[in-house]
Parts: sequence; structure tokens; C-alpha cells
Amino acid sequence: MKNKLLALVAAGLAVPAITAPTAIAQPAPPAPPLPPPADAGPPPDNGIVASGPPGTVQSPDGWVLTVAATGETQLPIAPLTTAVSSREYLVGGTFVGTVTGSGKTKLNGGVLEAGYQIGCGIELGQVRLIGSVGVGTSGSSLTGGLVPTGVNFPIAGKLEIHLKPGTVNQVAVDKKSFKAAPARVTLKDIHIKVDGCAGQSFLRSYATLTSSTTDTDDIVAYYGVTKSV
Repeated sequence: MKNKLLALVAAGLAVPAITAPTAIAQPAPPAPPLPPPADAGPPPDNGIVASGPPGTVQSPDGWVLTVAATGETQLPIAPLTTAVSSREYLVGGTFVGTVTGSGKTKLNGGVLEAGYQIGCGIELGQVRLIGSVGVGTSGSSLTGGLVPTGVNFPIAGKLEIHLKPGTVNQVAVDKKSFKAAPARVTLKDIHIKVDGCAGQSFLRSYATLTSSTTDTDDIVAYYGVTKSV
């Protein structure tokens, strides 16, 4: 009997253990695609503007005049007056004029002028009141008469605003006289301001180079890219 029990125990040890099946982890579902970024609008204005092509001309006596600009900036800023009809800009740039070639005449120098042109779509004209202004009193009745207790100024009429066609204002920032080219004018953080502008405004730089001889003047102009605000 004892031998049978030992045999059964040995047989039980020989049976391989049966384990519960383990669940295999399933891969996580892919994340949904991110929504497109919201439109943040145009980037803030850093003031950097492109320069226009150089102005160049060859004089009848053989000299070649060239005027150009580089590194231009035009940044609209809030006017100190806080008036909605005022326009103010912070501008800068480098303007260079050269005279080259082998002309037949003797050069006596010249002038390099740099500045800005401001265009206004609609300009404020006359503002006036059409009507009348009166004076009125209010009071309390007492024995012996009326005692005034308040004064008012009634206004009857309308405010009339006359708008004029747009104008262009030219502001010369610097005029540099020179004896021998090249000549240069560099501007940095110059305030340009115009008042009475009711419509859209436009700004562009300009530069003129005048080369002189004993009996002649030759002039060439440069105009920058127009910026609207």
C-alpha cells in the first residue's frame, strides 16, 4: 500500500504544471492627427523694406551719375499726438551717389539729397459748426423773483467737415555737398510725421544726385519702393 502511495506521488510530480494562458498586449491605436495650426495672421512689421533699382544717367559730356540706396527701413509708429489723422514713421537707410567715367569737362562737386515722400489718400480740410449756440438758465421761484440754480448752453446745428483730394508731401532729411564723389548719407531712426491725413497713407524714400561742372548741372533721382499703411 505504501508503495502504491509513493508511486502515485511520483506520478503526480511527473505531470507538467498547466498554467493559465496570458493575454498578449495589443498595440495602442495610433494617435489622431493634430489639427492644422490656427492662422495667426501676418507676422509683425519689422520695418525692413526692399530698395528700388539705382538711378543712373550719362551726361552729354561723358560722366556717369548713379544714385542708390541700401538697408532701408520704414516702420509706422503711433503718433505722439494720438490723433487718428496723424501719420508717423521711423525710417532709415544709406544713400550713395557716385560719378564715374571719363568726361570731357572738369567736375566741381555737387549735392546729394535724401528724404521721403508721404502720400495721403484724403486730406482733412475745414471743420466748422453750422448752427447756433444759446444760453439758458433754470431756477426756483421765490418771493421777489426767480433765483437761478443752473446754466446750460444748447447747441443747434451740425458739424461740417470738408475733405480735400490727397496730396504728396516731400520731406528732405539731409543735403550733403561734396567736392568729389562718391558721396553718402546714412539715416537711422529718423521720425517722419504728417498731419491731417484722413485716408490711407503711402511712404517712399527718394534721393537726388547733382553733379556740377563750371557751366552745367546733371541731376539723377532714385525712388524707393512705395509702402502703404
